[in-house]
Amino acid sequence: MNKRYSLVLILCFVMLLAACSNGSQESADTSMEMSSSDTENSQESKTLSDEMAEGNAGGEAEEQQAENSGAAVEKADQMVRKVIYHANLRIEVKDYQQTVDNIQSQITEAGGYIVEASTYQNPQDDLTSGHITARVPQEQFRPFLDFVEKGSSKVLENNISGQDVTEEYIDLQSRLESKQAVEKRLMAFMEETNKTEDLLKISEDLAGVQEEIETITGRINYLENKTDLATVNIDIQENDLTISGSSGDTTTWQKTKEQFVKSVDLLLSFFSGFVVFLIGNLPILLLLAVLAFLGIFITRKAIKKTKDIEKD
Repeated sequence: MNKRYSLVLILCFVMLLAACSNGSQESADTSMEMSSSDTENSQESKTLSDEMAEGNAGGEAEEQQAENSGAAVEKADQMVRKVIYHANLRIEVKDYQQTVDNIQSQITEAGGYIVEASTYQNPQDDLTSGHITARVPQEQFRPFLDFVEKGSSKVLENNISGQDVTEEYIDLQSRLESKQAVEKRLMAFMEETNKTEDLLKISEDLAGVQEEIETITGRINYLENKTDLATVNIDIQENDLTISGSSGDTTTWQKTKEQFVKSVDLLLSFFSGFVVFLIGNLPILLLLAVLAFLGIFITRKAIKKTKDIEKD
């Protein structure tokens, strides 16, 4: 009886140990699953956080770019417009040389300069025409055109054009500032690094940036020159055909003298040609005169002889 009771107790103890072992295993499994779940949740949270951070950074970059663009537009609206002016004038004048002298003096007074000047003399009517290309300050552009028009007897053509380059000018300035900032950073890197390979790479990048800076600076200087000084092309034609008034009397008298001289020259040319022809062909003319004399003499003698025969 005691043996059976002991055996039952041993079996119960073994079953109790087995139950406890299963419970701890399930608890461990449950703990591992919870830990894994927490890790996954943490990773998902981190990924979401990174995405939000990137989204915020991108939004800030777009916002900054929009602000810069808005600032550039506002700057373009506030600054004085950069406009390249160009004019073509074709005028008629009474006195070509006097008009050219007046235009040159006005260009100098306005602070401009002459780029090109040419003069042509027409051999048929003895009238002069020419061309002047001038650069004058933009603030003197309109007054200078008015001066040229008032000094002419007739305006045959007046063509004015303008090209607004304000946006391009502001964009070039922004690009120049950006390239200059890159240049400063590259120069700072060159001072900090000691590796030959890094120095060569930075030097190459710096040379490229400096070349771009020179190109942008050259374009800015070109636009500033074109906008500060306007270009004016002037074609001048002399037209001296007025016949009324004192100036007309002078012109008519001058033409009368010229016509008289031409008539005298024509007569002198005719007589000169006649004398040259007469002297140059004198031997032939003498021979022809002798032959003509002999012909006349023989003809008269024959006629006389015929008459004598008829009388007899």
